[in-house]
Amino acid sequence: MAEGQGATGLSGETADTTSEPDAAKPGSSPIPGSRTPPVERKSRFAGLGRFFRPWTWRRKKESGKFTQASTGVRKYFYYIKEKVSSDWKDLAFHLGFEQPDIDNIDGRNRDDKSRCMDLLEEWLKHNGERATIEVLMEALSEANLQSVVDSLRKEFPEVSSPVPAEDSGTSKSGMRLFILSIPDVFQKSVKKYYELKLSRFKPLIWNDNFTLTLNDIFTQLELVPTKEKQLKISEKVEMSESRGEQRKELKSLDDLFNSDVTGLSTAPRCILIEGEAGGGKTTFLSKEALDAVSQKTELGIRNDIVLLIRLREVREGETIEEMVWDQCVPKTTEGIDVQSIRAILQRNESCVLFLLDGYDELRPEARAAKQAIPELMDGKMYPNSMIVITSRPSAGVQQYTRPDCHIHIMGFSHRHVKKYIRHYFTVVGKQELTKALAVQVKDNSLLNTLISTPIFLMFVCVLWEDDQKMVSTGTMTGLYNNLLTCLVRKYCKREGVDMPTEGLPAEVTESLLQLGKFALEALLRNETLLDLTEVKREKVDWELLLKLGVVSLEVSSSKSDPRKQLNFSHKTMQEFLAGRYVSHALINQDIVELLQLTSISKALELSNLLQFTCGCDSRAAQAVIKELSNLSKKEFSHLRPDDFQKTSHLTVRPEIKRSVYIETYKMFLILCLDLLNERKEPDVLQAVSRALPVIIMYLRTNRKQHAALKYYLENIQSSHLPDRMILELPYGDSSEALQCLEQSFTSPIPGLRLDLRLGFVRFGSPGQTDRLVLVLKNVPILRALDLSFTELTPSSLQPLVQGFSHMSLLEELDLSWNDDLGDAGMEVLQVGLSSVPHLAVLRLRYVGMTAVGMSSLAPYMWHLVGLRELDISYNEIGNTGLESLTAILPIFTAMQVLVLCNIGISPTGMRTLVPALCQLTRLIKLDISDNAIGDPGLECLAAILHHLTAMKVLVLKETGISDRGISSLIKALPHLVQLQVLDVRLNIIGDSGIVSLVQTLCQPSSLDMEQNPPGDKSLTTAPHCNNTLQELNINGNRGVTGAGLGRVAQLISALPALTRLDMSGSLFTPAHLSDTVATALAEALPRLPALERLDLNYISMEPAGFQAVVQAAEEHPTLEWLEYSRPLVPEGADTTAICLKLTNF
Repeated sequence: MAEGQGATGLSGETADTTSEPDAAKPGSSPIPGSRTPPVERKSRFAGLGRFFRPWTWRRKKESGKFTQASTGVRKYFYYIKEKVSSDWKDLAFHLGFEQPDIDNIDGRNRDDKSRCMDLLEEWLKHNGERATIEVLMEALSEANLQSVVDSLRKEFPEVSSPVPAEDSGTSKSGMRLFILSIPDVFQKSVKKYYELKLSRFKPLIWNDNFTLTLNDIFTQLELVPTKEKQLKISEKVEMSESRGEQRKELKSLDDLFNSDVTGLSTAPRCILIEGEAGGGKTTFLSKEALDAVSQKTELGIRNDIVLLIRLREVREGETIEEMVWDQCVPKTTEGIDVQSIRAILQRNESCVLFLLDGYDELRPEARAAKQAIPELMDGKMYPNSMIVITSRPSAGVQQYTRPDCHIHIMGFSHRHVKKYIRHYFTVVGKQELTKALAVQVKDNSLLNTLISTPIFLMFVCVLWEDDQKMVSTGTMTGLYNNLLTCLVRKYCKREGVDMPTEGLPAEVTESLLQLGKFALEALLRNETLLDLTEVKREKVDWELLLKLGVVSLEVSSSKSDPRKQLNFSHKTMQEFLAGRYVSHALINQDIVELLQLTSISKALELSNLLQFTCGCDSRAAQAVIKELSNLSKKEFSHLRPDDFQKTSHLTVRPEIKRSVYIETYKMFLILCLDLLNERKEPDVLQAVSRALPVIIMYLRTNRKQHAALKYYLENIQSSHLPDRMILELPYGDSSEALQCLEQSFTSPIPGLRLDLRLGFVRFGSPGQTDRLVLVLKNVPILRALDLSFTELTPSSLQPLVQGFSHMSLLEELDLSWNDDLGDAGMEVLQVGLSSVPHLAVLRLRYVGMTAVGMSSLAPYMWHLVGLRELDISYNEIGNTGLESLTAILPIFTAMQVLVLCNIGISPTGMRTLVPALCQLTRLIKLDISDNAIGDPGLECLAAILHHLTAMKVLVLKETGISDRGISSLIKALPHLVQLQVLDVRLNIIGDSGIVSLVQTLCQPSSLDMEQNPPGDKSLTTAPHCNNTLQELNINGNRGVTGAGLGRVAQLISALPALTRLDMSGSLFTPAHLSDTVATALAEALPRLPALERLDLNYISMEPAGFQAVVQAAEEHPTLEWLEYSRPLVPEGADTTAICLKLTNF
């Protein structure tokens, strides 16, 4: 909707009709369809009326223009009535109809579409030539039907820029037309500003001749899964157990609007783009802005207003509108100010795109709660707009928003590197240097680790152009040292200054150290610009620094706070100069005091600075890593190798939040390896090994972390080996994965305990597994091998099984999701089991095994007496194959996890299975979901649960159980005193069964009194509330109604340890929660202090109840995920809560 089309009926702005013969008088009814709404209803935009009064309605005689006007607007009626339908009364109100008129239309039509069409015809009849499509679109927008306006514009391009017809009968019509054109003026000025400022840029501030256009920019993007549904592998896959780091290469951001790529059912609102320093994030976002305003991309097509905001320029207390005025609009644009920008954004919110560049450069005070940028990211401001935000990793973006899509800028591929080198030397007119540098890059493995980062490749080109001998380093510090030497040499040549053979001229050295001090102080404030006044005050030779080209002089882009400032050529240059200063200052100062290095998170923020510091001086490197080791011991004292397991059968330990804890450690590990890469020295290596109790890496070729890992493996002493090393390899073709392994394990490494995860790497041929076995001979203690999703066949499995003789200490083997193995593959596998007697975990999920394969494999499993986990799910084993398994199950006395999902167990099979289960007294998890055991099967199981008192996880999903079966489980529950997870979803349990089950879980003590016979001391006295149960899943039970869920809501506060609760209704019979029940649920949430996720799909509520639940969830300190079905959201409900996740089912 065009700017200036404010709401009608605004205070003091009602239509002036008193001079007209038919003007409304006290007690009379106004013209139906006039823009005077009932007095008792006020628009929420009432305060804007005096500024944006749209037009004045006057009734006139129909003119000859009426027929033409009515024909023009009527052609849109059919489309509008199809879209508006049940919302026709809202439209009627905003078209100015009184309630009696609305009631009249309501009573004389049979359905909402007919009523909507009647409304439109009445409006046209009474308003004649003034009934224009512009007026109608304005009313639709005011009625919160902006989606109809947007779709109308797309369907009928001629209405894309509506401007109401001029009302010549009013003296203010000219002003109204001016106001209505402001959005167009605004959009055009922004587009022109971007085309002027962004089309061309000079990446080298010391070289005016080297200019690039944004069309020259190319970089590689990868989609990082942020939700389970973004990993579309197989309908049968339990995504939480699949590999969490599967990534997809994207051609452009347009791919994010393809559900086949993202797995999302709706377009993303928030897109996070992360990349390392110098990876090209700012340039990439500039190109996206320019392409979007020209509507070359999907982002531009979907959004009319594109706003690029450099976050480093944002000040504390600055509003979004002030940022836009400051950064997006040329100073010469007339008629645009902060107030008009606010109105434009509010009225066009659904088609506004915010491009937020450099969250890591946003000042700390501007990041604080209630500041504009966090409020925008959190959805508290402009919740219907779209956001794309760039940042370095670990900057804390996800503190305020959960991105719908997470993109990683990978930098340059080998193809991109060649293209950029050719382009650079073409621009500078030295094409002859292209081929020689390409050869150097190909042959220099150390250099190869750097040049995937665009800015580093550019600097390599600069050095190659100046002095080819300077392009030999494999470290960031070496590259920047050489670059600095190159710049100083050029300066000396220009100025006639002698360049010493060693080091830099004294005056240059002093000025650079002074600049480094300023650079450090700015970094610690999270700033990248230096105020020239401050620099002058310290008597720094800033003019010399300008001549060197390490900084440039500019006037801030802020219109409200213009100031002269020094800008570094890139943030990495600032970090390099600060690192040089730190390595010098550590002679007299403590590193903690100098860098405020008080936590791991602070170290991650300063990762580049720490790398440059270590690269500049060996003594500084040891000081840095020693302090990091101290922080590691303090913050990762709870860390254990099992925290990195691919699957977690139990819930998180309460004292830590696992995902955040593990991800922080992974980033810390990469930092330590980066520091080692900057200074490969024995003392630094030992310090790094002390800081890293576990090494877990996603290993890729041509990455600097890989170079550091190679050095680590080649030089680490056995006494300093980590407790565990976990390596994950790139998914896809096996050639890159095998190359990584062959480069890393060139000789045997005694004592190294390795977990190797090769999931999603293709090993379809025997030759590929032959190469793998050769590499693994250099790993005498291979502890775990994951070959899930690797397209294994019986023939490609053969070399691996033969190689088991070199893997005698193997403890975990995962061959899941290789359904081509089949029974023949089981025959191959069985031969090698005797070679791995220490095997404790065997996962054969969905391997195409039948009863025949199970019968042939089972006898050979006698060798695995220490087996603790067995998963044979999703195989057509049936009762016959189960008999073979149960014959050997009793020997596995150490068994803790038994997963038998969907293997065809019937009630008869359960009667065969339970005698063997009685022997597994250490069992902590039993999963028999997706087997039709029914009530008889559950009764058999319940009868022996008193033998399984160690049970912590019991999964009975979709097993066909009803109230009868649940009653038998209820009687056995008091024996399961350690139960943490109970899953009975997708069954046919009714209200009685579910309520009794939850009552039992909530009040174990009273049930103990009823169940224990006199003198029975087998059960301990339980507390009055259950402090053990952490996950409860009762969703999808067909017999459960809103009344039953209401009773559950009243009971659950006695489960204070709950972290996840799924009480969704059934797909077939969705439950309805009254306001009373919904309020009870909302009141219970604060009494569940550990709750992190609540699922309420297939449940309907009244508006008041829905808002009460959502508000309670949003205010909950730990609840991050409230899932609800989008089609069941009450009409008009506020859905902007950040915790609310709407599904399309």
